[in-house]
Amino acid sequence: MKYPIGIQDFREIRTDGYVYVDKTQHIHRVLDSGKYFFLSRPRRFGKSLLLATMNELYCGSKELFEGLWVYDKWDWEANKRPVVWLKFASQGMKSMGLVPGIHHMLDAEAARLGVILEAVDYSQKFKQLLQLVSLKYDRKVVLLVDEHDKPIIDFLDDVPQAETNRDVLKSFYSILKDSDALLEKIFITGVSAFSRVSIFSDLNHLTNLTIKQVAHTLLGITQAELQRYFTSTLQSIANKRKLTLEEISDQTARWYNGYSWGGEERVYNPFSLLSFLNSGEFHNFWFETGTPTFLVKEMKKQHYYNVQRTRTTENRLTAFDVAQLNPITVLFQTGYLTIVEYVPEDRLYTLDYPNMEVRQSLEQNLLSDYLNFPLEDPQVRVVNLRDALRHQDLNEVFEILNATLAGIPYDLWHKEDEHFFHALIHLTFSLLGTYIRSEVHTARGRCDALVETADHIYAFEFKLDKSAAEALQQIHDKGYLAPYADSHKKIIAVGANFSSETKQIEGWLVEQQA
Repeated sequence: MKYPIGIQDFREIRTDGYVYVDKTQHIHRVLDSGKYFFLSRPRRFGKSLLLATMNELYCGSKELFEGLWVYDKWDWEANKRPVVWLKFASQGMKSMGLVPGIHHMLDAEAARLGVILEAVDYSQKFKQLLQLVSLKYDRKVVLLVDEHDKPIIDFLDDVPQAETNRDVLKSFYSILKDSDALLEKIFITGVSAFSRVSIFSDLNHLTNLTIKQVAHTLLGITQAELQRYFTSTLQSIANKRKLTLEEISDQTARWYNGYSWGGEERVYNPFSLLSFLNSGEFHNFWFETGTPTFLVKEMKKQHYYNVQRTRTTENRLTAFDVAQLNPITVLFQTGYLTIVEYVPEDRLYTLDYPNMEVRQSLEQNLLSDYLNFPLEDPQVRVVNLRDALRHQDLNEVFEILNATLAGIPYDLWHKEDEHFFHALIHLTFSLLGTYIRSEVHTARGRCDALVETADHIYAFEFKLDKSAAEALQQIHDKGYLAPYADSHKKIIAVGANFSSETKQIEGWLVEQQA
């Protein structure tokens, strides 16, 4: 079975024998529901393939769809339209500049469609392209815009340039308001959902599909689709690993499933899933294709280190202000957080990490930034911490934690010692949860960390400038370990005190409960 990893051309996938997860029923349903559309999805989620599929539908390439749901549902002749397809991600606009890049893109598209553009201004050239193409083919135009926000996303660490590019794009798209008679459909994709006021203010009827039910499974691979198309591959991987099909399916879901734009239907990241099926090895495929340096630094700057079970509103999810980046908005739109619950009566969404791949990778990067260590160092320390807990070696546990704390520059401690301590404890134990069961809680009436190995259950409580005895007493008073009284495992309470003066965990007490 050939997997289209990184291949975004629908024609190539269909003619060269790659597996294609049939999304044509979803596409048909969306296109039937309106005229002007916008869809935000994270990178590597199939946005370009979606537009490539729409392109072939409107070009009338019926032969490519044989065997797919839409084959006998689409009126191939009546729906045939000229397609103007603008691809902001493939124009080298960062190197040549946005305005020259737009001119180059429009000229190339005009040449492909057989028309000549004479307008000098980039927005008027865009309007002229639509007019001439509609006139030449005597039909309304389908406009596809891929990665519309690339000229802004590329400059998130340079706010003035990002704002300049945003204003250029606003002017560029403004001509669409008076071009309705020329247009059959508009479909715009991107990573970020910039507010209409900032870019698409003139497109009053632009439907944002980002969290609409009709688009929940338009991209990504559902559990049912995984079973339909890839069961034989999963079985083969299970056999090699000496696991059952159910066991390998559970592991695959834990690593790559979990994305949701409504809180109920969940999908796999297609890039990560196909990469896993092709290699048979669990790996952080998606994260490695683009480490979000600016995002990690912004999270650290704004003290966002515990983003699990975060509640927010729809406005926060679908807005994006270049000048005042909100980490939660960016984390959601770029795919590091996803919707796990929606309560209609409160109109609130609960966000969390979609899966282990994303959680492990982001927390590892964030911990590395806090520690000023290379990326691999935190992972080594967390694995060493796991091994020490498995062997009930608490002295080694605190030596590892203190070695971690000792690596932080003094000026950072001096500036915000309490924040740094809580962030490091949270991130360390949260990362531990990718290797063994570990829950980290902050200010929610539970112990700071609960860790479960094959033979032990640990409750950790940390105090700042108090005493280990006080921390241990809180575990008893609050009954943190009471739910595990009947467990066959060793139940161990650990109280520790951190000194803001020495920047170390100075004392700890350990008590095994009978």
